[in-house]
Amino acid sequence: VQLQASGGGSVQIGDSLRLTCTASERTPITYSMGWFRQRQDKEREFVGAINGGGSTTRYIDSVKGRFTISRDNYYNTVYLRMNNLNSEDTAVYYCARARYPSTWSDKITEYNVWGQGTLVTVSS
Repeated sequence: VQLQASGGGSVQIGDSLRLTCTASERTPITYSMGWFRQRQDKEREFVGAINGGGSTTRYIDSVKGRFTISRDNYYNTVYLRMNNLNSEDTAVYYCARARYPSTWSDKITEYNVWGQGTLVTVSS
């Protein structure tokens, strides 16, 4: 399976953006999907994840209440809705599929299928 992330762009502080991650083939609903980001000169970090069925999500504290992850398994797509963006959200965003069906993790090593990344730039 291959993942394709899209939807990045340049926005202003306070704006919203929705990222899309599309899989080349149907991902079994037992696999959770994660979003990660890498800011300039920083390590890639976990942003949030959604479980296979789409009923459960988790986020890092800095995006809670602003970011929402959802998925549409019929269309093999996962979304990251980002509201009230700030400059700290500027990063390349990646989607990834969990390594195992039972994986529910915020660790990069627990994800083994990655999209190519999409750049989000937030400026004043």
